[in-house]
Amino acid sequence: MADTEEHHTRILIVEDNPLHLKFFETLLAQSRTAFEVVASDRLSTAIEHLVRGGIDVVVLDLMLPDSSGLDTLGRLLARAPEIPVIVLTSVDDMDVATRAVDAGARDFLVKGRVDADRLDRAIRYALSSSRAIRSEWQSPLLLSAHRQLGKAVQLLDLDDNIRQRLMFPARAHIVSIPFRRDKYDLVETVFGYRVQHVLTMGPTKGGVRYHMSVNLGDVTALAMLMTWKCSLMHLPFGGAKGGVRVDPGTLSHGELQRLTRRYTAEIIDIIGPQKDVPAPDMGTNEQTMAWMMDTYSQQVGHAVPSVVTGKPVVLGGSPARSSATGRGLSFLVQEAATHLGLALEGSTAVVQGFGNVGMHSVHCLAELGVTIIGVSDVSVALHNPRGFSVEALERWVESHGVLAGFPEAEIISPKELLELRCDVLVPAALSGQITAENAGRLQCKIVAEGANGPTTSEADDILEERGIFILPDLLANAGGVTVSYFEWLQGLQNYTWSLEDVNTRLRKLMSEAFHRSMRRSAERHVDLRTAAAMEAIERVSQALLKRGLFP
Repeated sequence: MADTEEHHTRILIVEDNPLHLKFFETLLAQSRTAFEVVASDRLSTAIEHLVRGGIDVVVLDLMLPDSSGLDTLGRLLARAPEIPVIVLTSVDDMDVATRAVDAGARDFLVKGRVDADRLDRAIRYALSSSRAIRSEWQSPLLLSAHRQLGKAVQLLDLDDNIRQRLMFPARAHIVSIPFRRDKYDLVETVFGYRVQHVLTMGPTKGGVRYHMSVNLGDVTALAMLMTWKCSLMHLPFGGAKGGVRVDPGTLSHGELQRLTRRYTAEIIDIIGPQKDVPAPDMGTNEQTMAWMMDTYSQQVGHAVPSVVTGKPVVLGGSPARSSATGRGLSFLVQEAATHLGLALEGSTAVVQGFGNVGMHSVHCLAELGVTIIGVSDVSVALHNPRGFSVEALERWVESHGVLAGFPEAEIISPKELLELRCDVLVPAALSGQITAENAGRLQCKIVAEGANGPTTSEADDILEERGIFILPDLLANAGGVTVSYFEWLQGLQNYTWSLEDVNTRLRKLMSEAFHRSMRRSAERHVDLRTAAAMEAIERVSQALLKRGLFP
């Protein structure tokens, strides 16, 4: 999973009965989700909390000393209409509770029938449904992708009809996914997505992520970025992306399996080796892909290894897939260092994120003689000016799950990590990490984007002015989809590729894409990000024009 600062969901419980309040606090303490409780016994003080901000969801008793019935809900929603509300009711007031849902509450809970699981589920459903209604298309990542497309189209002088076709996906599949929790009579329902951006280039290709930030806008933006990556690398794919809005850290192994199999069943008509090929992404891994492959294969009646990539080697996966993005990034750092005249032996690097991409980036850069002086994950940011032992970091995370507690390192803030003096900075966490606010304080020579969209457009301009060389995400993290292509071919051919063959071919394709983009950058006097986008979008445009429009 990618790394970000931990956020505890803040719940405002508005309840004037201290025994009931204590009961709900006890139930929340039993949850696998991290909750922070704020309590109020009157509507007036509850509204004050909402005005101050920071509240994610409200659990509201409609009968309070200073308000009663639907008026309580109406007054609260008038002050904070964007905050989801769960109404508390007694058996005698069920009619009021159902009318409260009609009036804007997300859910209701009956006092005396609430347990920890039901309370936990109600809160997460309220948050999820509210986010779905509020922000499916309001995605900063999609806005950034649209800006990138618009800039490239303008520079390429493409027909506006092409821009219109590429702004939004060819297909967007939205599903609600019921799955059983370990407590068998508890059925959770979450939102899932599969977006296919361009169908012109061949089957679509893209990852599946499990994360609470997943929404239609972000998935669409990531599918669009995947189209450009595949085009830039000359792979016979269009871009796709999928995801489920869920926190996988709160699910057991069995729950993850049931969720994955049901998600696969819901999208099974639009995936397949010649249709759309999923892969792992944030919050998913090779086990997730194994479940997806098995579910699909059970439906068609025979094993279909090429329906997914990133699966276990024993099921036809590539031995290079797990390290592919980090390995490809290291190949491009070598190319950039050669271009800049920077000797990597003895240079320094900071890597934000110690998930799959970050961990393998650390390992591959260390193999080149780079000293890793800063690392982070969701639990902590660490600095060691003398350099970390990569093997020790990997052993610690294997044993403890996170970097927190790793000895012989100084704990610093995530903000300070990005601003450490180094030669290479690798943002390999979430999008939007390098912004106009911190871009002026970065002290690196190369930014190698392991994550999708880690640098905002405003920050791009600042880094360009400061002479910091940016390896954009279209290039820097394209190693994953490239090796996924090799794995897909391996499955179709029933032929095993060696690790040496995969890495040799990966380096060749990454190097060719880098130099094509550098030539375009020099010819058109644009930055490397824009040049890479132009390379990719022009190729997609040519394919659309050659195939024509039906009917």
